[in-house]
Amino acid sequence: MTQLQDSGLLSRRRRWAALAVLSVSLLLVVMDMTILNVALPAISEDLRPDAIELLWMVDAYSLAVSGLLVTVSALGDRWGRRKMLISGFALFGAASVAVVWARDPAAVIALRALLGVGGAMIMPSTLSMIRTLFADPRERATALGIWSAMAALGAALGPILGGLLLEAFSWHAAFLVNVPVMALAIVAGLMLLPESRNPNPGRWDALGTLLSIAGMVALVYGVKHAGDAGGWVALASAAVLLGWFVRRCLTRKDPLLEIRLFGSPSFSAGTVAALTTSIAMAAMMLLLAQWMQLVQGYSPLETGVRMLPTALGAFVLSPLAPALAARIGARTVLAGGLLVAGAGFLVLFVAPSPLGYGAVALALLLVGAGMGSLAIASAVIMAGSPPEKAGSAAAIEETSYELGGTLGVAVLGSLATAFYRSRLTVPEGMPAQAVEESLGSALEAAREAGAAGAELARQAQTAFTESLAVTGAAGAALLLVAGVAVWWLTPRALSLTEHR
Repeated sequence: MTQLQDSGLLSRRRRWAALAVLSVSLLLVVMDMTILNVALPAISEDLRPDAIELLWMVDAYSLAVSGLLVTVSALGDRWGRRKMLISGFALFGAASVAVVWARDPAAVIALRALLGVGGAMIMPSTLSMIRTLFADPRERATALGIWSAMAALGAALGPILGGLLLEAFSWHAAFLVNVPVMALAIVAGLMLLPESRNPNPGRWDALGTLLSIAGMVALVYGVKHAGDAGGWVALASAAVLLGWFVRRCLTRKDPLLEIRLFGSPSFSAGTVAALTTSIAMAAMMLLLAQWMQLVQGYSPLETGVRMLPTALGAFVLSPLAPALAARIGARTVLAGGLLVAGAGFLVLFVAPSPLGYGAVALALLLVGAGMGSLAIASAVIMAGSPPEKAGSAAAIEETSYELGGTLGVAVLGSLATAFYRSRLTVPEGMPAQAVEESLGSALEAAREAGAAGAELARQAQTAFTESLAVTGAAGAALLLVAGVAVWWLTPRALSLTEHR
């Protein structure tokens, strides 16, 4: 049994108050990731980073998170999940305060890495603590539905809050907004959250720790830079390191990460759902944000507001998903949610040309509604693991989201870029490399060309819109395949209301 500082049976009121602390902290971490995307242009204008420094500003956070998820989850199982969570709050808040003294790109990169360390401490800790706080499967499924809704809401509110802050303040505000919330989270967490840990964690695997960190960092870096020679070297290194890590976990009695959890078909189904949804969503949200700003001409704030249908669908459906699963079955809701999200992606492909916001809003609403099934995916993943292995289950789920986001941008983003380039005809005298690099570069080249660039701008915007539609079809196909796989893997009789 998992050890709790309290008697192990927290009052109902305190359990739900503790969930509020966990959900708000997750909300802020997710918001912070999306706020930065809005703040990057202002940071670039102020600090003038070169191309490599700008790349590292973006990559530092994800590399730190992906590299440390397994390690900090295993540490939390041993040291105490509440201690890990509170320490994550403190580090996240301290790194956000330190931005006041950031005067060059290197300082921002270092702070982004520290925020990534704090995020890696917070995200799996919230999930594993829900597993131990809510022993009753019915309550746990509802709690995970709320947790999932907060993640979706954070992703949607981040650009809106970022736009509001940047209109009124400098880019530093995008970081400083974290400080008061983290201070409150620390106080509330100390008052409301019980301690929990694995009572028999076994010996610490130092070599496994090094393999997991190096392997995940190499994998994420390799995926992000797969077109470069260094990227392929990183991917080859990741294959060796992670293969060694998996073998080590399977042959030890006390592994750093409980890989054997994949022996449960339902656990694998939940992981597949998390991974594939993240792949499709990451690429599509990035492309839609560019389409709204560079094709439709919306401001960053207007773009954030127009992305809200996704959050609306997820916010409504996530808390309702457990009750729906109790009525028609977890397998139906989990696989069906993927198909509904796939239908949203398909809308982008079949919508009449020229693509308008009405079709996009419908697509976003369907995608958000389908994402409600991820509440069931989390419930299936956590129910398929014993309480003492909650850290491993949380690490696997969060790694699926992180890796899925990276793969989505790399793979589906590359598909969109290739199709965009194939539809362009660069006029003579225009810088072909700049025009084909991105829609933003093409529009800048068109502006510099004056009246002669009008046709190039129109052609580039049309090509980008068509690439968005094609990527929508690819996302729909991916989610269709995932839905079939999840239906096949999930036991028909799986119930989220039975005690585990």
